[in-house]
Amino acid sequence: MTIADPSPQSTRLPFNIAALVFVRERGIIVLWVLLLIFFAIYDHPYFASVSNFLLILNAASLTAVFAAGVGIGAISGTLDLSVAGVAAFSSVVAGKLIILGYPVWLALIAGMSVGILAGFVNGLITRRGLNPLVVTIGTLSMLSGLAAVVADGYTIPGLSKLTFMGTARYFGIPAHVYIVTVVYLIGTIFLTKTRDGIRLVAVGGNPEAVRRVGINSARYQLLGFVLCGACSALGGLMTAALVTEASPQANPGSIFEALTAVALSGVSLGGGRGSLPKVFVGAAILATISNGLTIAGVPPYWATVTTGVLLISALVIDRTLTRTISERLVVMSGHISHPKKP
Repeated sequence: MTIADPSPQSTRLPFNIAALVFVRERGIIVLWVLLLIFFAIYDHPYFASVSNFLLILNAASLTAVFAAGVGIGAISGTLDLSVAGVAAFSSVVAGKLIILGYPVWLALIAGMSVGILAGFVNGLITRRGLNPLVVTIGTLSMLSGLAAVVADGYTIPGLSKLTFMGTARYFGIPAHVYIVTVVYLIGTIFLTKTRDGIRLVAVGGNPEAVRRVGINSARYQLLGFVLCGACSALGGLMTAALVTEASPQANPGSIFEALTAVALSGVSLGGGRGSLPKVFVGAAILATISNGLTIAGVPPYWATVTTGVLLISALVIDRTLTRTISERLVVMSGHISHPKKP
């Protein structure tokens, strides 16, 4: 009886499967590079400059913060659509406290607390077995109404005390870029290096299997909602800081762009698979397209059209690649299990 060769060559993926895996896992980075090259040529000489690249990063930062929350929620197996409502309510609460003369730090803590509480409530309700999409749409409506109540139906202006985290630049780099860097650094370390983060990913992949080994899957799905609420609140505060006013109107574009960035990054909306750094690249792609088209003089609504096309395309491509890879791996494993006789 002969013993199979245990060397790495014997378990190396065939080129056709490895290429598909590369496209699924790294294709988004290649796409962003190609877009940068295309617009650098098409919009020469205005696009390819340091100042314009910083504008792209600054524009991507808001979407990236919302997308981080949606992405973490999706990875944990939950999808939160209340992002815009949480953002509006959190910014209005913080803005109201600032206008009333309370310290800025207290207003920011209050705004973040509102978002965390909203996520916690979403998680508690869905633990009753209710559909999270329906629950979070209801939360979106409720928080949008509460934001209007707190603000008396009007925008809260005069929030110049928040410029330090809005229009301010430090060493020439916009404040938003620093904020999103910290968010993604902490989020990536949490998901990949901590026990709770790894369990959260595992719960999204197969909650029933995780439950059978003694892990409380509902607890980690609740954590996904809480983290999404926190990111949504932070996005709302960043928006208020950028425009120096807090609007009670929920912006549906925030969840739309966040979902597109998440889908582009390859995060499985069914849970269990995803990478936060690639979510940021997804947000950067949207900002790059919008910036490049604006410089070219293309009407802004074409950027919205492009975003919709990207969202649908990303979902179709990810589903097709995942199914094709799985089918080919099954065929390959069959060949390994039943090798041809000499």
